[in-house]
Amino acid sequence: MVVDSRWQQELETPTEAFFRAFADRVAAADGVRDAVREAVKALVPRIDWEAYQPHVPHGILGLRAVLRLRPLLQEQSFLRALAIQLHMAAHEGRRSAAALSQVAEAKGSGTWRNLEAFIQSRRPALAYAEAQGFEPPEAGDFQRLGQLTELDMANIGHKAVVADHLGDLHDRLDHPKATGRRLFGLAAWVAASPEDTFWARRAAKRLGATAVGVSWNPPSMAAAALEPQVREFCDLGLVAVLDQFTERMKAGQGAGDTLAALVLAASEKQLDARRDLEGKTAWTFVYLATLARTRPTDPRIWCQAAALVNLFPTDEPEDRVRPLSMAVPDPEALRNAVLDLEPALAMGHADGLARAGRGEETLAALAEAATQNDPTFNHAHHFFCVAAAADLLPHLPSFAQEAMLTALAKSLANSQGSGDLGRLADRALSAKVQQ
Repeated sequence: MVVDSRWQQELETPTEAFFRAFADRVAAADGVRDAVREAVKALVPRIDWEAYQPHVPHGILGLRAVLRLRPLLQEQSFLRALAIQLHMAAHEGRRSAAALSQVAEAKGSGTWRNLEAFIQSRRPALAYAEAQGFEPPEAGDFQRLGQLTELDMANIGHKAVVADHLGDLHDRLDHPKATGRRLFGLAAWVAASPEDTFWARRAAKRLGATAVGVSWNPPSMAAAALEPQVREFCDLGLVAVLDQFTERMKAGQGAGDTLAALVLAASEKQLDARRDLEGKTAWTFVYLATLARTRPTDPRIWCQAAALVNLFPTDEPEDRVRPLSMAVPDPEALRNAVLDLEPALAMGHADGLARAGRGEETLAALAEAATQNDPTFNHAHHFFCVAAAADLLPHLPSFAQEAMLTALAKSLANSQGSGDLGRLADRALSAKVQQ
């Protein structure tokens, strides 16, 4: 891998030439992979993660979502999405020069004993340094980190998502050593940040000492049979939700039906989301997709998911936007409806396509629309939620797929922002092609 000095310079100090440098970098052999590797390696130590607490900036984290969406996108759209996501990462708050020097030189012994101790004692800087000593981190290391944090719902579940997404990003970049240490270090840093085990402790109290494992089996219940559970998630308070949910776990309800019920309820919550809460509400799908990918059997983790869905407000059904009936639903019309901020029209096309068994086409249209939106505007939630839907789709019965895709069409159409950065990226990419 030969590092492009102009790209490296733009990562360190971004200027108006950022997109031109990106276009040149990705035009080389393995350019996409190497551009992302170099960005992660340069930016992870430079971003001032402490300043964002309790939140996590989404520039680096969102790279996994963009790469996950690549099969659904035209190549030009994918490159645009990657360019603006990297631009977002490059413009996140930076450490001081003195702090950067300390981080750049930090390297521990690379042992799990030390790393676990730093996570348990909440010392993120030491956890990051210890992670730099792993030579190199492997997929199992990210998974183990995720297991250490799976009962910690700080910042509504970011720790589990960070471990899962950064591990997957490491895989998609073909396991580079130096970049892998940066990703593992970031995941360790987030894992060691302040914890929140409130929901897990409430779940454990209700589950008692009974050994209950959640079996991973396909969904089998019909929509009507799941509706009482959806009503519990949407209409009850947290105490009642956990009471009812833990009883279902004790009775042996499996992951397939539980995930379907949670997605149905999350979709209803998304329909009720105010414009300023569209992105935050869509995060629920991201957390649920991580459960679908990591396949936990601990019922406390599923109780956390139930509490997360319940957290967001529910409105009266008559106040919701209703999908228009479409005689001929069309993916291109769906994309245009999202970009034209017409939620009812977008929902109609998404619902019609999904009911016709064209879920992949629906996802592709939503993904294309997401690339037209500057991720800085909404913390990359458009990329996150569509990638989450792609992860969830194979695990859901058709009626849950339809509800999720229709809700996301509404969400995207209701939360479009500026596409100026995407147009600048397109201009740079087009100029490169013409050379």
